[in-house]
Amino acid sequence: MTIAISILSIYAFIFLGFMAKRMLKEEMNEKGMILLSIYFLQPMLSFWGLSSRPIEFSLLEAPFWYLTISLICVLISSLIAFIFFKEDIKEKSIITICVIIGNTGNLGIPLGIALFGDASILYMSMINITNVFIVYTLGVFFYSRGNFSIKQSLFNIIKLPVIWFASLALLMNIFEIHLHPAMLIPLEMGAYCTMVIQLVIFGMYLYNIKLRSINTKLLLHVSVIKFVITPLIAGWILYGLLDLEPMVATLIFIELIVPLAVTNVNLAALYECKPLDVTLLVFFTSLVFIPFFILISNLLHYLNIVSMP
Repeated sequence: MTIAISILSIYAFIFLGFMAKRMLKEEMNEKGMILLSIYFLQPMLSFWGLSSRPIEFSLLEAPFWYLTISLICVLISSLIAFIFFKEDIKEKSIITICVIIGNTGNLGIPLGIALFGDASILYMSMINITNVFIVYTLGVFFYSRGNFSIKQSLFNIIKLPVIWFASLALLMNIFEIHLHPAMLIPLEMGAYCTMVIQLVIFGMYLYNIKLRSINTKLLLHVSVIKFVITPLIAGWILYGLLDLEPMVATLIFIELIVPLAVTNVNLAALYECKPLDVTLLVFFTSLVFIPFFILISNLLHYLNIVSMP
């Protein structure tokens, strides 16, 4: 119940964006807010997130397997996209990448804490760092491919400041270069502002969705990959093939099955890769995730892998 309430509380900002767009219509400009978020605020979020706590390199096992399984899922998604969506490069790009750009930070970390307490924070933070680089490399590339060539899509990766700020913060963390505590306060303010703005933008795009224009084919395939194929692959590798500690395996598993992140909408809108379709995918996976996670949690509890909070 606590987990469900926490998730629903975050959705209040989505509702705020929805109502703002409904009341103010064209006065609310989604594209302008996206540019503000991606080019100015998200670099602050990535820099703050990667510099606010020391990185424990002894915990690299978790992000390594998270990355490995994510890449396996991308290969499977790309095969499905090639078979069923070969005629539409935008849909092919969406189905290939969106399923691994999950909400590993705002949702994944609290879920880890709910199941395992503070012992999960370092593992989940390391996985979230990995996800940041996945989003702004593979994510940017595939969403760009809807409208750009391979060369231009690769160039779009290095054009975004987020990847540079994230890399700088990572290097500073490695070499133990610390900012003055007073400098961390505005960074933290910008980071939380980014999270809120992303949710508001998501709500604004939700308002623009028309039920009669829902892309049911895309929704069905993404849902099957996200809630059937990915959990089966992750579960088989983490609990069947690998000899990981149950807590570590479960934390990786959680981060792989969290719903699609709002960042998918930002990138889809930035590169004009069917943002309304992506908005619906994020919204639907977020709704389905609550009962899905409760089911998965009870299954893990039944198998004596985790204890329910």
